[in-house]
Amino acid sequence: MSEDVSHNDFSIELFPPKGPKGRARLESALAELGGLNPAFFSVTFGAGGTTRSGTLDTVELAMDITGRPAAPHLSCIEGTRESIEELLDNYKAAGVSRIVALRGDLPEGMEKPGVFNHANELVSFIKERHGDDFHLEVGAYPEFHPAAASPETDIDNFVRKVRAGADSAITQYFYNADAYFNFVDEVAARGIDVPIVPGIMPINDFGQISRFSAMCGADIPRWVRQKMEGYGDDTASVRAFGRELVYNLCEQLLAGGAPGLHFYALNKAEPTATLWHDLKLPGTDNKAA
Repeated sequence: MSEDVSHNDFSIELFPPKGPKGRARLESALAELGGLNPAFFSVTFGAGGTTRSGTLDTVELAMDITGRPAAPHLSCIEGTRESIEELLDNYKAAGVSRIVALRGDLPEGMEKPGVFNHANELVSFIKERHGDDFHLEVGAYPEFHPAAASPETDIDNFVRKVRAGADSAITQYFYNADAYFNFVDEVAARGIDVPIVPGIMPINDFGQISRFSAMCGADIPRWVRQKMEGYGDDTASVRAFGRELVYNLCEQLLAGGAPGLHFYALNKAEPTATLWHDLKLPGTDNKAA
């Protein structure tokens, strides 16, 4: 691993839980994840506003349990300038200082987003209304967004988001470090130098990760898929191989200059905490503030 990662940002993503059992599981996970002292937690936002209140509730829960900052996802799917402005005011009142601004996935039957068609428009709106009140994260796609007309178009879209006022970016997860480094080089050639933090998806359940990847366009290398499928129902071997694979990916990214890592925890503590300890990341032995 890179010898000095003390100035890097390591963060964790959650989603709003469903029902009392889901909330109890998340509270338990937060009690452990908070001890890792991440730079912040991010909380996803459901399409069409389905988890609008859940996002704020989960942001407040994460901050209350861990004492760490939390960043809600905000989507163009919201629909109106007024509803987005209301959300921003609510987040500011709740002590939120970071927002992840995204276009969002269109619900089935919806042909285009609400008042904003693209994330750069949302970023511009937030900057106009709130200036530097919020640190703005945007999404990045090292293997390119599946809806983009071409890789060049996807790079253009990313550049527009940064020039609109984004402060940094978090990538979709991937398992090929070269895709990340190539993306960083391409946007750097366009004069973009904001931190681009790799998204990391631990592999605990290969079937689940395979389904996620099919939906979001993340590539699973053929050799990885064949090895995982070869394990069949041997869960212990799947998890051991997944742990080693993702650990090596993280080490390669950090050694190559990645400014941090963003872990997709799926509201579970163990897979992310295991990697965090394996990598000896800053804050590993700290308690939540």
